[in-house]
Amino acid sequence: MTPAELSQAVQTAVSAAVEAGELTVAVPEQVTVERPKNRDHGDYATNVALQLAKPAGMPPRAVAELVASRLRELPEVDAVDIAGPGFLNITLDAATLGAQARKIVEAGAEYGRNSALEGLKINLEFVSANPTGPIHIGGVRWAAVGDSLARVLKASGAEVSTEYYLNDAGVQISKFAASLQAAANGKPVPADGYVGEYIVDIAKAITEAVPGVLELDEAEQLEVFRTQGLALMVAEIQRSMNEFGVHFDTWFSEKSLHDSGAVEKAIGRLREQGHVFDQDGAIWLRTTDFGDDKDRVLIKADGETTYFAADAAYYLSKRDRGSEVSVYMLGADHHGYVNRLKAIAACAGDDMDRNIEVMIGQFVKMLRDGEEVRMSKRAGNIITIDDVIDWIGVDAARYTLARSSTDSTITLDIDVLTSQSNENPVYYVQYAHTRMCGVARKAAELGVDKGTAEAFKPELLATQWEKDMLGELGEFPRILAKAGELREPHHVARYLENLAGVYHRLYDNCMFLPKGDEELTDTHRARLWLVEATRTVLGNGLALLGVSAPERM
Repeated sequence: MTPAELSQAVQTAVSAAVEAGELTVAVPEQVTVERPKNRDHGDYATNVALQLAKPAGMPPRAVAELVASRLRELPEVDAVDIAGPGFLNITLDAATLGAQARKIVEAGAEYGRNSALEGLKINLEFVSANPTGPIHIGGVRWAAVGDSLARVLKASGAEVSTEYYLNDAGVQISKFAASLQAAANGKPVPADGYVGEYIVDIAKAITEAVPGVLELDEAEQLEVFRTQGLALMVAEIQRSMNEFGVHFDTWFSEKSLHDSGAVEKAIGRLREQGHVFDQDGAIWLRTTDFGDDKDRVLIKADGETTYFAADAAYYLSKRDRGSEVSVYMLGADHHGYVNRLKAIAACAGDDMDRNIEVMIGQFVKMLRDGEEVRMSKRAGNIITIDDVIDWIGVDAARYTLARSSTDSTITLDIDVLTSQSNENPVYYVQYAHTRMCGVARKAAELGVDKGTAEAFKPELLATQWEKDMLGELGEFPRILAKAGELREPHHVARYLENLAGVYHRLYDNCMFLPKGDEELTDTHRARLWLVEATRTVLGNGLALLGVSAPERM
């Protein structure tokens, strides 16, 4: 019996009491069943009696007894105790609890997947760094978190489209082009331009690819460096994302919004909604009606279109392409964008609390030998994604960046993350997986297998270490659903660390295989089922984070 099945059983018990006239309440649509921190309190606990007591007009313990009496009749339930003001502590039959191991193994890669977000169409935009330089450490965090979130959302039933928004129009692209042109001509980079070895490299690549470019007049030269430089930089970003294991369904061009007339059309649609007004020769969107601190200019008095106008057109494009929920993942310096983006949705007639979500990620620091690392040789003044990969590797970077809430500033210690110690969280989790693979290899060497599903005796998984393991495995679907609902993939990483800890204790206290002349027993076979179930869950969880599950380390 899984936690979800137990929750249904409690709900059925409440329904039976209502039908019998013993309770006069509405049967709850969902019943919360959780693992108690103190294992002496049983395998699972629920506070349903406390929730129903007031509407039923009865003491909580009296409600608890009505529910408990029905649960005790179930063959899967070994005991139900009433604690405190009315908590129900439920202990499952050993065979019922142990049977989870078989269910997990048989489900394989599907175990944990759920329908909590079934059918919801989500556009998930992340990283979206300007294509004027390599991806920096902040973008690396969003790459890890965003890709993991996409996997978690899909595992919860959502239809997810991942997207990178290329800011390939505007002032920054002009500065980038001017920097390339200056480098190619051996001149100093403009004071507000871009610096770093990568500028010199790209400029050289352009002069080699376009012979005679330096013989063109200045304006023609600049246009070549703009178009060629942008193409090379986007290709470089795509290469680094691919190396990091991140793949986008769509690379969306800001320039395409202007070239296609989508910006003008968006302004027209917003005007029809009644939120566009003209003032001082400019065209404005009245975003203050929906919580923004000031109204926003769409087109300046000189006719120049603002970035905000493109933002409005981009949001409408997402909706036109079928997105029900548009999720924006922005850096810590973009707090001011939250209200203005939500106001765009509201001005377009959408629900700003449902159709658009804006996530803000805090900063990342890197340490080496106890000192903060601030510089990159190639980029000049930032740490790039290639630096991170070179220093700690893809697995360590992805796992560590995804294991903390985006609300918190995090520090990556290069020395810790390249060590094979329990202080290194990714090593701690991956090592647990290699231990499980080691058990499987040893079993194969001995000519031992776990036997058939029909011969499996789950009731033999009865020690406290085995019960703890089974209970932790049963939590995975709930954790995954929670991570998707809250848009917080770090819950998966923290769960895996707990799971690894429980397994390490199981490994140290239970014999999985016979030693010496010992005979193979049904207990050994049952434990092999448990090991494989744990390996399945750990592998599934690591896959959601885009991290490998090695068989050897």
